[in-house]
Amino acid sequence: MNLRLSAPDSLHGTIVLPKSKSISNRALVIAALCDGGPLVLQPACCDDTAVMVDALARGSGNINVGAAGTAMRFLTAYFATREGVTVVIDGNERMRQRPIGPLVDALRELGANIKYMGQEGFPPLRVSGTAMHGGDITMPGGVSSQFISAVMMILPKLGGGSIRLTGDIVSWPYIHMTASVMNDMGASVDIAGDLITVAGGYVADNYLVEADWSAAAPWYALAALLPQSQLTLLGLAPHSIQGDARLVDLGRQLGIETRFDSHGATLDTSHFIGCCCSAFADMSATPDLVLSWAVLLCLLERSFRMTGVRTLRLKESDRIAALAEGLRRLGYVLTIEGDDAISWYGEKVPVTTAPVIDTHDDHRMAMAFAPAAVRFPGLVINNAEVVTKSYPSFWNHLEQAGFHIS
Repeated sequence: MNLRLSAPDSLHGTIVLPKSKSISNRALVIAALCDGGPLVLQPACCDDTAVMVDALARGSGNINVGAAGTAMRFLTAYFATREGVTVVIDGNERMRQRPIGPLVDALRELGANIKYMGQEGFPPLRVSGTAMHGGDITMPGGVSSQFISAVMMILPKLGGGSIRLTGDIVSWPYIHMTASVMNDMGASVDIAGDLITVAGGYVADNYLVEADWSAAAPWYALAALLPQSQLTLLGLAPHSIQGDARLVDLGRQLGIETRFDSHGATLDTSHFIGCCCSAFADMSATPDLVLSWAVLLCLLERSFRMTGVRTLRLKESDRIAALAEGLRRLGYVLTIEGDDAISWYGEKVPVTTAPVIDTHDDHRMAMAFAPAAVRFPGLVINNAEVVTKSYPSFWNHLEQAGFHIS
């Protein structure tokens, strides 16, 4: 479906943010590795988590994860440990273009039996569960933190081991998130520099999932664009294991203060400063914030340069190309600097028609560009249903806060 958006002069409301799919999927895999002992309490209700729940319940046969990259990586590791079980794990066409070779190599080093069904290094995969072993391995840190997390989670069931990371390490907060969930569920994980050490064994215990900080990004953007708004985001906590809680600091740079209570966070824009000096940020630890923050800074006419963005080429879409295309439709000319940096220093082109944003089947594109309706009334988001991947209630929540959507 395609949606046309019109924003009010200010937003008012209390938003119940969705649960974190990143935490949910980690906890669900660990619970399954414990053969169903612990329960995952209040997991995310979205496409990515539904794929994980369905695959774990099915337990064998052909599994299609669609666009769920987390499920592809985590399920590959999980099913590699299930002795006597064979599955074929596939996804949509974009998933078949996303590399998985470094994870398969690491799992094979631990004894896994995995075969490529098509192009070497890419899904689909035939995974035949076998008796694997723990041990000490080396993995590249610069491709995907999900590869590392997938191996970390199965190591307690294999007797433990260690992972030495090489090269530049991206998305460290997601690796620490995995360690935190594992420790909370009874494992012993220690991270010292580039060495991750995992002891054997989980202790079955129930796990309560946090609200999703990534889902708060468009609300911070809207608070910046409509500083007379009153927004409370339920479920957010100040001491989160999610790296995207960095939104508190990013918001503070614009004059948005985050005030926490026992229920969540209220965004205080009474000291909003908006456009000022240029913004420079290394986003390698928080890649899921890049789209929302780049769009926001352009809308605020605030120049910026972001580094650490190379992994965005390998997400649900080529997010660098998709971002540049979408911003140009709003009149902003993004500069792509090699493989790892983007910038905008004020270059613009005329906008002659109501902008139409293509989501490229990427939920973060839809949510990042929705706030642009504040500056461009009647903005159209194509294939807006993609938000069901992580935030199915997003459009309903916008309407509740005051948007008109048709």
